[in-house]
Amino acid sequence: MTDNAWSGRFAEPVSDLVKRYTASVSFDQRMWRQDIRGSLAHAKMLARQGIISAEDLAAIERGMAQIAAEIAAGAFAWNLDDEDVHLNIEKRLTALVGDAGKRLHTGRSRNDQVATDIRLWLRDAIDTLDGLFDALIRALLDLAEAHAETPLPGFTHLQVAQPVTFGHHLLAYVEMLRRDRARCADCRKRVNRLPLGAAALAGTTFPIDREFVARELGFEGVCTNSIDAVSDRDFAIEFCAAAALTMVHISRFSEELILWMNPRVGFIDLADRFCTGSSIMPQKKNPDVPELARGKSGRVFGHLMGLLTLMKGQPLAYNKDNQEDKEPLFDTADTLIDTLRIFAEMAPGIRVKPEAMAAALKQGYATATDLADYLVKKGLPFRDAHEAVARAVRAAEQKGRDLANLPLEELQSFSALIGADVYAVLTVEGSLAARNHIGGTAPQQVRAAIARLRSMP
Repeated sequence: MTDNAWSGRFAEPVSDLVKRYTASVSFDQRMWRQDIRGSLAHAKMLARQGIISAEDLAAIERGMAQIAAEIAAGAFAWNLDDEDVHLNIEKRLTALVGDAGKRLHTGRSRNDQVATDIRLWLRDAIDTLDGLFDALIRALLDLAEAHAETPLPGFTHLQVAQPVTFGHHLLAYVEMLRRDRARCADCRKRVNRLPLGAAALAGTTFPIDREFVARELGFEGVCTNSIDAVSDRDFAIEFCAAAALTMVHISRFSEELILWMNPRVGFIDLADRFCTGSSIMPQKKNPDVPELARGKSGRVFGHLMGLLTLMKGQPLAYNKDNQEDKEPLFDTADTLIDTLRIFAEMAPGIRVKPEAMAAALKQGYATATDLADYLVKKGLPFRDAHEAVARAVRAAEQKGRDLANLPLEELQSFSALIGADVYAVLTVEGSLAARNHIGGTAPQQVRAAIARLRSMP
């Protein structure tokens, strides 16, 4: 075999600098399983169509089995001169089985080969992510169920707004993660199309059977335009966009965990195994996992922008630029997989401090809206009720008291419609129980939502 797959066209060898600059084997070798899987399906099709012999197929299968064993054992010699995972494996195959290895590439190009490998790899990554989404969602549901009645200040503008329950708050993240999971599953449908058979860009003159290869590899169909098949990276961009949105949600959750763990807030504590200390301050317990997840979100966002920029100026069809698609895609998937895995392990160890949450609810007049609703139900227009309660809050604030601690006579000075029954609506428990509808924070609704979510696939 010549030094590389195309050296016959050139009068001088590629310089060592260019070899290093253009080689991708250092990072695309991770696709070796997918490359072997795709090659075996292609070889089986070639033999089925009479393009190669049954003896060639048997030799290819035997050689690929040995290569797979060598790579798995760490005994495979990856060679920079062979540029990428595809040529490394093909060269080793030819060394093992001779001309049968040279016939394997009949009817295909590295263009459609790499596009197939990437889709197979990404499909496997999405399947891994699906299980991790499920694990994190279930962990949050368990925590939410344990705290379906635990009062927590709900915030807007990071100011105390209205009472919610900690369980209800966690279910907001469950909803986000369910959408994230669904986006990845939907992306998988477009990933799961076979490019192989498009060859370099125009198809092939050999009588191939692309549908057979698609069935062999578990693809739902084939890419129906040969030019698009080798040049499309929409599926990678779409996955990175879905991953970026997931990391937005993880970063928001991380920010809250960090705030809640601050001693000035003290709503929760994280298990020691997910925190670190300080090299100089012996008292420190730092929430490093949420902090790092918050930071890694920027890494994933950057990969998305990098892929968009990579593709925006390319004419059809395949260009060498596309070699730059793999590292951001690989790192995005790795980052998301690691993040979901560690959060699924961390969530069950979140220790909630209900007394701190209850104390915070007494500081921000969280039941003021309940008082306004009370007056509306008594017949006062909402804008008038809003004004009356705003004056009551200002008076309570000046006296350093909660609304529930103001005497009835003083409350009545803001509206004659206020009666002795007002104190029932000024309690946190009453406020929570009153929001008893689908999507509301009443403990009964939180439990119903958890049961509903557990029953969903």
